[in-house]
Amino acid sequence: MIPGNSMETALARLPHGQAFRFVDRLISLVPGVSGVGEFTLKGHEPFLEGHFPGNPLMPGVLLIEAAAQLGGVVAQSDPAHVPLKDLKLTAVRNAKILGSAQVGEIIRLEARVEARLGGLVEVSAIVKCEAEVLLRCAVTLAGRT
Repeated sequence: MIPGNSMETALARLPHGQAFRFVDRLISLVPGVSGVGEFTLKGHEPFLEGHFPGNPLMPGVLLIEAAAQLGGVVAQSDPAHVPLKDLKLTAVRNAKILGSAQVGEIIRLEARVEARLGGLVEVSAIVKCEAEVLLRCAVTLAGRT
């Protein structure tokens, strides 16, 4: 586990602009191994206007994106590896969207690096809201050394 300032530094390395960042804060980080983060669905996000009017929900594909972003934070914090350039989500496997989050809810993200090979990083992730599992998936991230 690393101290708070280092977690803030790790989170600040996310290349996404604020409008497409789905990790607000890191709760824990074991560099290169695993991490836990949170995202609060605030209600002003543009995608909520159409998903769905009168009953806004976080889209399942954005839950996958949130999991991939946390996986990237974990992978890029590994002291044994130079951070990869242009790290991007390149594959999604075994995704099961089991629920959704509503405005005001805090989404808890858990990601674990399962394997690395050159510029590829395999990550498993679980996304929860309260005790309810919203998503389980495996993602591949790819970047350049």
